[in-house]
Amino acid sequence: MFLENTINPHKRKGCIEVICGSMFSGKTEELIRRMKRAQFARQKVEIFKPAIDTRYDEVKVVSHIGTSIHSTPVPSSSNILLLAADCDVVGIDEAQFFDLGLIDVCNQLSTSGIRVIVAGLDMDYLGKPFGPIPGLLAVAEYVTKVHAICMRCGNLANHSHRITDESSLVLLGEVNNYEPLCRDCFTEALAGNKNTTL
Repeated sequence: MFLENTINPHKRKGCIEVICGSMFSGKTEELIRRMKRAQFARQKVEIFKPAIDTRYDEVKVVSHIGTSIHSTPVPSSSNILLLAADCDVVGIDEAQFFDLGLIDVCNQLSTSGIRVIVAGLDMDYLGKPFGPIPGLLAVAEYVTKVHAICMRCGNLANHSHRITDESSLVLLGEVNNYEPLCRDCFTEALAGNKNTTL
């Protein structure tokens, strides 16, 4: 006698992958690479980005070196759930700019069998954990931490040092706003910033 629903060899296995690091470390480049590989395998993919991120393109996700992929800009994490239900792979860029609800969204998507690939800054310009990224790191099956090169000493960099006087937490920027620094150079830079404001 055939038993229904005892074993389903075709059930998709969902997971969460997080790509994190400083600015200019290749996070978006790696996200695009994984998404394009999934497209090549004829999987149904959708990539999302925060609607506020219009630095390079209104719609596309674009890396600092110019690689791009079509995306859907959304104002909040809840929109992702509505738009990604029938996907095989979901990509999310600049995840640090989303609300904390993104953690639950990624959990729901992965539980439903979707592979979720998230890229974002793990620390803000003060070196503090940034937005939903720490929570996503905790629940992810796979974590990739990428590094830039320190602009001051040439070692591996994991901090995004802001080189303007702007103090708001969210500042979309480029090389004129940020430089990647290693731990030692970042500590020195922060100490120097404090000294100049006294």
